[in-house]
Amino acid sequence: MASFELNKSKQQVSTMIKQGFISDFFLSPPPSSFSSSPSDLTRPIQSPIRSAPSPTLFEMMTEEQTRDSRPSTHLHSLDTARTRIEERVARVLYGAPFRNPSDWGLGFGDVKLTITARDGFSVSMDVHREVLASRSQFFKEKLGRRSGSHHSVEICECDDVEVYLETLVLMYFDDPKKKMMGEGVSKILGLLKVCDALKFNDGISSCLEYLEAVPWSEEEEERVISNLNELNLHNDHDVLQRVAMEPSTSSRIDDIFLRLLTGVLQAKDEKARKEMKTLISRLLKEENSSYNKLEISKETLYTICNKCLTSLILCLSEATSCDENRGMMSEIAREADNLEWVVEILIEKRIGEEFVKLWSDQNELAVLHSKVPIMYRHKISRITAQLCIAIGRGNILVPKETRVSLLSTWLESLYDDFGWMKRSSKTVDRRLIEDGVSQIILTLPLLQQQAFLMSWFDRFLEKGDDCPNIQRAFEIWWRRAFVRQPVVESQLQITVCDCDYPS
Repeated sequence: MASFELNKSKQQVSTMIKQGFISDFFLSPPPSSFSSSPSDLTRPIQSPIRSAPSPTLFEMMTEEQTRDSRPSTHLHSLDTARTRIEERVARVLYGAPFRNPSDWGLGFGDVKLTITARDGFSVSMDVHREVLASRSQFFKEKLGRRSGSHHSVEICECDDVEVYLETLVLMYFDDPKKKMMGEGVSKILGLLKVCDALKFNDGISSCLEYLEAVPWSEEEEERVISNLNELNLHNDHDVLQRVAMEPSTSSRIDDIFLRLLTGVLQAKDEKARKEMKTLISRLLKEENSSYNKLEISKETLYTICNKCLTSLILCLSEATSCDENRGMMSEIAREADNLEWVVEILIEKRIGEEFVKLWSDQNELAVLHSKVPIMYRHKISRITAQLCIAIGRGNILVPKETRVSLLSTWLESLYDDFGWMKRSSKTVDRRLIEDGVSQIILTLPLLQQQAFLMSWFDRFLEKGDDCPNIQRAFEIWWRRAFVRQPVVESQLQITVCDCDYPS
């Protein structure tokens, strides 16, 4: 009875060890103090609470099982991959004419062909010399010089044994393209590569005709272009006509672009107009990437820009010459929006300098602007804000005189419309506008900074939050003017004189 209780107690302890509740002294590593060097003995003794607990038997067994399972998992994955390859190869061989020659009216094969992959996997089969030599220049050269009734040929270091077998099967068909029906673009590209290597001309033509007829995804399109260029087949077939054309003249590109922009600017459906604006803007940004194939002339863009500006002036003139016409007022907002979009394109393409000068000279437009209700005219001030932001960021470089003229003509209007601008659209970032105005003012001579900032000071006290807050620029001007006046040091003077040395 005592023995039974003892055994039961041992089993309970063993179970607790396995479950990690207690550690086994004999299975735990020895204390670190036994392996310490003499210099370690002088170190302060660490509290036993901070020392890492010894691994339990359960943890050690789990770690060992995990370690032992890694090689077997790797081998299992290799076996699975090999099994899949063998299954695919078996499916190809199952319906191959050379495997069932009697069903195809053929005799027994007279060429033993072995195809070996890079990993050593190989397939051997009996094929027909007459078929291979008549369809493939590669086999004609290999087999044509040999005499005898039976031959052996081996193709080594293949990338894909399955694709080589499928190419051999295609050689037994008068119209290989029919056999390809339903295959994906990736499979056809693989067949094309092997057909080219084996100089199987009918196979090459069939692959190209198939690729020309089927749709491609964008990813497949890149692969098609890459493969045809790699095989030097890009000039042999019209398969690439859907993605390539003869080099276009600049006039042709400008005509297309002019038609697109004009269509958007004159669109009747507002929702469609906004969608196409977004689309064209995105495409033009892609143009600036490394795949730039489109070069729109500066003259074309400024032709459109001048048309938009002329239309805006006409709308303002008509609106101010008669009683308030809501239809005409809404047209002002539309024309201002069109011009803002074209200016955005100019800035994106780094050719906005001429427009800054053009906009600075619009004194007549600025006068008409002040006569239109703010709810319709505020989009015009967004153009001024665009230019201030671009100049402040250094994206547009214009002379000092042009910067002064821009602010003199349009800054007061921007102050007037600022409240409506920030409330009417979520896309207006007041911080960007304030930074842009601040930066452009601070690029001017000190006296002109003073003139613009003192004017802002009065306006801000009057309108408060409806006026841009550029007090940071005001502080910088103040320190420049009254705190950190630079001291001009005397220049080093060098005098050259002749000296007579005694002989």
